[in-house]
Amino acid sequence: MSRRIAFLDEGLGETRGGLLLDGRPERLILDRPGQEPRLCLGARLRARVREVEPALGLAFLDLGGGAEASLVFKPDSRPRQGQALEVEIRSEPREGKLATVRVIGEAEGAPELLAPAPDLRHVLEMLAGEGELLTGAAAREAADLAEAEILETIHPLPGGGSLAIEPTRALTAVDIDVGSRKGAEAKKVTRQANMAGLAAAARLLRLKGLGGLVVIDLAGRGHDGTALLGAARTAFAADNPGVSIGPVSRFGTLEMTLPRRSRPVIEQLRDPDGRVSAFTLAQRLVRRLEAEARAAPGAQLVGRCAPAVAAAAAPALEALAGRVGRRFVVEADPTAPWDLTEAFAR
Repeated sequence: MSRRIAFLDEGLGETRGGLLLDGRPERLILDRPGQEPRLCLGARLRARVREVEPALGLAFLDLGGGAEASLVFKPDSRPRQGQALEVEIRSEPREGKLATVRVIGEAEGAPELLAPAPDLRHVLEMLAGEGELLTGAAAREAADLAEAEILETIHPLPGGGSLAIEPTRALTAVDIDVGSRKGAEAKKVTRQANMAGLAAAARLLRLKGLGGLVVIDLAGRGHDGTALLGAARTAFAADNPGVSIGPVSRFGTLEMTLPRRSRPVIEQLRDPDGRVSAFTLAQRLVRRLEAEARAAPGAQLVGRCAPAVAAAAAPALEALAGRVGRRFVVEADPTAPWDLTEAFAR
């Protein structure tokens, strides 16, 4: 039976929580400064209908404080422009898309946050129950591993072969490759790769926070559609409700839709241009300095990174100074590679 363990890494600039599935990262949730509380999953608000598009079955809502969301409605429940509604955030905003809401009921008054989203500890309890919660060094190791996997595109499969996950504007493409997987019978090897690929894809899509339309390009041809469909339903059961899986096509692809809830973690870790963000790298630098401070008590420490990363790290570095003392300097090197985050004792 699969075992899920929650972890919580409370850092100096962000808190990272998530789940391990049989020892591998399955989910990562980031709590970062500056996040708009009105747009967090589960927040309850009083909203005002700003605009209604009957032809699209779509309404745009003012949540107050400059925050907006969209509401999909049926013809018999069309809202009125200017109407006040009590709503709950159903999915967080993502690149190019507004948050979506579900209606709780009618309301009166100006837009306002009525109840914040559940905190990270509560979310982890809902996902994993009240079992073991990793903290400290074990949680930091788990969060670092999760972050590294999220930022990768190609992932090795157990037993050989690989899985590639590439999100696009329209869909997420997943490719299962047999690679160097060994076996005397090609059909059996291909089947094993596809079964392993479906299980890995489910875990990694949850970890990256990707949803919507997903197209999986299966390895080989002449697939056992019934067996693969059963394996997919089992692998993606943790994403229900809201999972819909189609049959294996004659082109050897499996299409499905997965519910979108939280903002994709991969978007939070990267800039819109696809490179790792300055804030993500800044947090990495601070964690490495903190680790060096523990490993070398009393030593003078040096950090090295790009100037934009040093600037993003400034608030967390102040907090680090309060914890370990001002025994470190950060060299903002304009010639350093963007993703360089070195920390060492002098």
